[in-house]
Amino acid sequence: MALSAIALCSRALLKIGSGTIASFDEGTAESEVAGNLYPSVRDGLLSSHNWTFATGQVSLARLVASPVADFDNAFQLPADFLRALSAGVDRGRGLTYRILADRLHTNADDVVMTYVYRPDEINFPPFFDQALIARLAAEFCIPLTESTSRAQFLFGQAEDEFRRAKSIDAQQHSPSAIESFPLVEVRS
Repeated sequence: MALSAIALCSRALLKIGSGTIASFDEGTAESEVAGNLYPSVRDGLLSSHNWTFATGQVSLARLVASPVADFDNAFQLPADFLRALSAGVDRGRGLTYRILADRLHTNADDVVMTYVYRPDEINFPPFFDQALIARLAAEFCIPLTESTSRAQFLFGQAEDEFRRAKSIDAQQHSPSAIESFPLVEVRS
């Protein structure tokens, strides 16, 4: 079942014994805490791992203005960009690059970037929903309940859910093969 940002926050609030919310603009303590913390907690959790559901590839648009130093070309990062995994010409890897502000600088004329992006909440798989709800509950706990011991317990639960979600996500594709390894080639 796909959950919205409000539904995810409401489930986290229920875990700490608070009431649910119908919007981030209700004017309650719960809606204010959820509205302020949700975007950064969501983006932090998304960017903390190479989630299969939030990893994509894109050909970047080259910018007219060249970088001031170090590289020849600048490319605009996508609006939903959270973290770069690699950049290349054909396969999305192998380029030397640097990210500055909202641009990728490199010497290549064309760039295909593999990156972690921010998908819509309705595209989050259930295992990620559970990890996000657990993390939100831990983050909401101190501002709403002022219980540090309870928050510490909830952060432990959130770490367990995060590990479980990463384990499930890792099973979504075949493992990467080592294509070239000089130590093995020398011994052959």
